[in-house]
Amino acid sequence: MPALLSLDASTETLAVALSQGERVWASETAGGAQASAQLLPEVQRLLREAGLRLSDLDAIAFARGPGAFTGLRTACAAAQGLAFGADKPVLAIDSLMVVAEDARAQGARGLAWVLVDARMGELYAAPYLLDDAGCLAQAEPALYSPAALLERLAAEPAATLVGNGLPLLGEAAGGAPSIPLLASRAQALDRLARAAWARGEQLDAAEALPVYVRDKVALTTAEREQRAADAALSAP
Repeated sequence: MPALLSLDASTETLAVALSQGERVWASETAGGAQASAQLLPEVQRLLREAGLRLSDLDAIAFARGPGAFTGLRTACAAAQGLAFGADKPVLAIDSLMVVAEDARAQGARGLAWVLVDARMGELYAAPYLLDDAGCLAQAEPALYSPAALLERLAAEPAATLVGNGLPLLGEAAGGAPSIPLLASRAQALDRLARAAWARGEQLDAAEALPVYVRDKVALTTAEREQRAADAALSAP
């Protein structure tokens, strides 16, 4: 079994996992604006706890996105720097699949749509097929408005809905089975990293790139005012 370090700063939770054989050391702390300051100290703490050095690792995995822009850059840069320094490969993990894998570990099977709050009233979403063997992506993650996603989901009424974006759909998604909460993001990330290693998905550190999906991270003042005006007109 490989020794793997896995990093995820794509959400408000900073998740770090270290595994060797059957043993897993996991950390989940406040992320967001604190991720860049806390990531490397958490890595060092877990290495000390496990009695391992960076050179003992076989690969370094990171959640590539989609997710928070700053967090994605933080995890990618850290994975690249550590991998370059230790001459190790990297494993790029779909951050939405982390949510799907956690749902799978909680017993979800069949088609599951992962819905993650992308801010600005939108969601990152993608479908995954969950079975006893793991998660299989059915489409690339994309950015949706709640209305557009509900239209897409209407064609797949048997899907389970997973993730913190569920509230954005409101009562319209009330009839679908759902698993809203993660049991352990770090543990799920580690399982995906192990699976990626087993499939031979190692990349050179220079190939580590975040997946943003959204090109625009902020609205102009005019756009914010227009959104507010549109919302006022559509209000009952």
